[in-house]
Amino acid sequence: MEFWYTEQHTPDVRLSIRVDRQLYSGQSEFQRIDVFESPEFGRFLTLDGYMMLTEKDEFIYHEMIAHVPMCVRPDAENILVIGGGDGGTVRELLRYSSVRHIDLVEIDEQVVDICKKYLPFTAAGLDDPRVSLHYEDGLRFVRKPVSAYDLIIVDSTDPFGPGEGLFTKEFYGNCFKALKDDGIMVNQHESPFYEQDAYAMQRMHRRIVTSFSLSRVYQVHIPTYPSGHWLFGFASKKYHPVEGVDFARWKALGIKTRYYNTQLHAASFALPNYVEEMLEDVES
Repeated sequence: MEFWYTEQHTPDVRLSIRVDRQLYSGQSEFQRIDVFESPEFGRFLTLDGYMMLTEKDEFIYHEMIAHVPMCVRPDAENILVIGGGDGGTVRELLRYSSVRHIDLVEIDEQVVDICKKYLPFTAAGLDDPRVSLHYEDGLRFVRKPVSAYDLIIVDSTDPFGPGEGLFTKEFYGNCFKALKDDGIMVNQHESPFYEQDAYAMQRMHRRIVTSFSLSRVYQVHIPTYPSGHWLFGFASKKYHPVEGVDFARWKALGIKTRYYNTQLHAASFALPNYVEEMLEDVES
């Protein structure tokens, strides 16, 4: 008998992955958490039935959400990560010797515990002394700090359920306030391909541009995410994500990556026309 994990991407599109076994299934205070093991993608994590990461392709997401802003600002010392309880984003940030402190704010402590147990390939860095874990709502946490962080990374789930508050105008305004005068915010920006995802992406972008005068979007290919075409947002008080960036400085750090490189960094901000048109519609 074969067992399959199936995720509904639209009413007419599904993604299915054959699984060897289910390693964990449980209900936290906030959501259902499942961990599976598959022959093609290795171990993977789902929350409320939605794919969060797989052992095979998580490096793409985590490298692109972390190394793009760190290439622009490789001397960032104090960083806030909201969401990201799997630890993959923190793992990539800890590769920089400049990083002195990371506040990781994850609403669901059980996600962290499960990832430490079953997904050590992403969660290993969560015990690093430079990392402080805060189990609370990111929307509430970010109301307090003022000019405290060089970089904020919003590594959130989709805009419903526990992560819904991380897509509001209030939240992005508080992120702006929490950043230093030359601070950067990067967020997962959903997909532009399917209609429902595209609507969420546009709504998010509209709210970000009301707070940040410099706001750009870049793209990435993640096989297990809906349509495979995914976006990240780059918002800054000072730095452009490509113009004036010292790419040679990042290369000199000698950080070995599997997906990210400086040529791809620059190219990822060149978007298809249909995406540019979606962004222009809400920016105007």
